[in-house]
Amino acid sequence: MQTLPYLLDILKYTIAGIGVVWVALYLFKPYLDRAEHVQLLELKRTISNQTLPLRLQAYERVVLFIERVNPASMLVRLNASGMSATELQLLIITEVRNEFQHNVTQQIYVSHRVWNVVKRVKEDTLSLVNSAVKNLPPDASGTDMAKTILIHLSKLEQDPYEIATGLIRQDMEELF
Repeated sequence: MQTLPYLLDILKYTIAGIGVVWVALYLFKPYLDRAEHVQLLELKRTISNQTLPLRLQAYERVVLFIERVNPASMLVRLNASGMSATELQLLIITEVRNEFQHNVTQQIYVSHRVWNVVKRVKEDTLSLVNSAVKNLPPDASGTDMAKTILIHLSKLEQDPYEIATGLIRQDMEELF
């Protein structure tokens, strides 16, 4: 019979101890959560300070890509005189693909929306070049093709390359 009161005393002290531990955790939990939140914010700030220059550089390179594949600047840079339309088409396609491959790693640092804009600019540029060649006679010169492309671009209500650059600027402004 002596063990029953002893077991009840152990049970009372155990329940009281568990209660004290529970109250202590309940009181300290907000403090611990806040400390964890502060550490997480400091970690994010440190990471942001390291990646922000890389992200800004990626946005710069993406804008440069759009400028380099813009037919208005590409045709001047490639100098279409003396080439046939087919030769110029192959040169432009190679140039656009090389520029894209050179900048493909930038998708890590830019938003999904911006990368979709970049892919769309690439595809639209290739489509524009291919459709320009289809509308020309087989013996057309590179200059004729360049004129056809530039005329098509001038007929557009808004410059798609300016729209793409504007979307990228808008996305970059969201960083700040």
